[in-house]
Amino acid sequence: MRTIALALVVCGAVAIDIATIRLRRPFISEARAVSRPIQVADDGYASSQACRACHPSEYETWHESFHRTMTQVPTGDNVRADFDGVTIAAGPGTQMRLQHGSDGRLWAEFDDPDVNVVNVVNVVNVATVVTRAADAARDASRPPPRVNRPIVLITGSHQQQVYWYGTERGRLLGQLPAMFLIAERRWIPRRAAFMRPPTDGAASETGRWNGVCINCHATHGKWRFDTPIPPRLSDASTAGTTAAEFGIACEACHGPGADHVRLNGNPVRRYRLHLSGRPDRSIVNPVHIDARRSSQTCGQCHAVWNFYERDDELSVNGVGFSYRPGDDLERTRFVLKPATNAASPAAQRVLARDPNLERDSFWSDGMIRVSGREYNGLVESPCYKNADDDRKMSCFSCHSMHKAPGDPQSVTKWADTHQVADGLDGNRACLQCHAAIGASLTAHTKHAAGSQGSSCYNCHMPYTTYGLLRALRSHQVSSPTVTASVQTGRPNACNLCHLDKTLAWAAERLTTWYSSPTASLRPLGSLTDDERTIAASLLWLLRGDAGQRALVAWSMGWAPAQQVSGTDWTVPYLSALLDDPYDAVRIIASRSLRSLPGFPAFTYDFLAPSTERVASVAGILDAWQRGRRPAGMRTDRALLFNADGSLNGDVVNRLLRQRDNRRVSLRE
Repeated sequence: MRTIALALVVCGAVAIDIATIRLRRPFISEARAVSRPIQVADDGYASSQACRACHPSEYETWHESFHRTMTQVPTGDNVRADFDGVTIAAGPGTQMRLQHGSDGRLWAEFDDPDVNVVNVVNVVNVATVVTRAADAARDASRPPPRVNRPIVLITGSHQQQVYWYGTERGRLLGQLPAMFLIAERRWIPRRAAFMRPPTDGAASETGRWNGVCINCHATHGKWRFDTPIPPRLSDASTAGTTAAEFGIACEACHGPGADHVRLNGNPVRRYRLHLSGRPDRSIVNPVHIDARRSSQTCGQCHAVWNFYERDDELSVNGVGFSYRPGDDLERTRFVLKPATNAASPAAQRVLARDPNLERDSFWSDGMIRVSGREYNGLVESPCYKNADDDRKMSCFSCHSMHKAPGDPQSVTKWADTHQVADGLDGNRACLQCHAAIGASLTAHTKHAAGSQGSSCYNCHMPYTTYGLLRALRSHQVSSPTVTASVQTGRPNACNLCHLDKTLAWAAERLTTWYSSPTASLRPLGSLTDDERTIAASLLWLLRGDAGQRALVAWSMGWAPAQQVSGTDWTVPYLSALLDDPYDAVRIIASRSLRSLPGFPAFTYDFLAPSTERVASVAGILDAWQRGRRPAGMRTDRALLFNADGSLNGDVVNRLLRQRDNRRVSLRE
């Protein structure tokens, strides 16, 4: 009788559960939304709503993640900027007016970016689809016409928000000429939000969401340009871009779920699988497949890749990508790994189509230097390359796509800290495999227990990648080496924390502490005089390229580096970057300067004309000089101070004359 009763309870619970699925609002066609891409349930995709009834916990934590909010239709709750009749600067000499329309939508009025544009999109490859204005075609004596467009999609919800408008050409989208910084609550011209050369002119972004962003900011996107690629402005009105769902939804990681939902409508099948412990083959759970293919689930977006052939790209236009979670990602797309496959025929074909791809994405030794491409770092890490399959590190060794039920951190904190799993935001992540090191941690780190110098992440995954106007951790696990810093210009972990120390100091410590071939340290005798006597951070900041300057500027605002290296001496150097030619460098430097004692509210606008910026710098230096106290004044020769605390201007200016002014355009 107890068995029968249990069966009745189980069947009753199943019936209620399945009924709940059926009572959920079905996936609704958006065909009536004619001015933007729409969500369409096809090719076996059922939408995340179909997952919610049976997986409420997973659904709720995903719903709070930044993956879900990567692309959204604007509502009153998800728009972070003010559209209440405000006028803002959208670039030099141009303004944008934002307002609420009588139709309930958000509207923006701005200069038409598509005047005299030859092509709406110029498809070279999916990673570099760009829309370029024909600068020479516009008569400078005639101002461009103003247009008023409705905001129909939003990208981003954490650091920045990008607003997309309907172009009145079917589902083809344009991008507002300014982006919204959430922390500062201010608009900036789009070019200022990226590491782009100051000489690059303003460019139309019409078609970028349809041909680029859709690939990773939506689930199962299809460009569906009905005209030949690249479509022309005059005949692109039939562009019918669709996605299974906006944002990175359940099926982006688990694959199409319609069959899974249908099959599990059968309670007998469902509970038989549950009781047997066998996996459900009707859906993919990346955590339950091998490390290589589970990580490729993330790599479909978090990688530098390209199509093997141009024809592969053209075929994706109408049908979307054929890759599904659990497949071999590299069967359908070429993942560029300069350290291992740059000489391959496939790489040569890709680089012939896109010659700057490698330079704009990697350090010269092949380590990734831009954010959002963590898969490239993972697969070049010894913990991945050299480990047996059952111990191979994967993305899921540290990250979780759903907050675990027992995880004490809030969902908000979990999402805000890159979805690192419970307890893996510290050394435990590495000690899962390196238990012997954990048994005598300080003997290995040579730093006090609990200090930032005893953090595995800080030494082996330092902040050497760039994106979103900040430095981010490298995801290529490596050991600090002065050789790499000298040969590639990439800052090493030691000098990113000890900002006041030289490369020679770091080399000496590493040689003394870790006298092994794998340390790969540059011999001290072959360092230049500057490398032996001047703090490495100042070499990168004064004579480095824009990307190096940005990393050092960010590190000067990083609390662990401030605690170890001090802060007072960094003021003149951060001030020097406030007139940097790159917008992004100025933004980062101003943020770091505001983190210093006495400067949280200093007056400075990183988008002001150079004359105004220079005046601000003079005021900052004057305040710094007046606030200095002899007792705490740094006079380190390595920091280019004289014995009386004054700056050694001759050396500073010499290093500035050596600055690497090559064009830097980082593809974050």
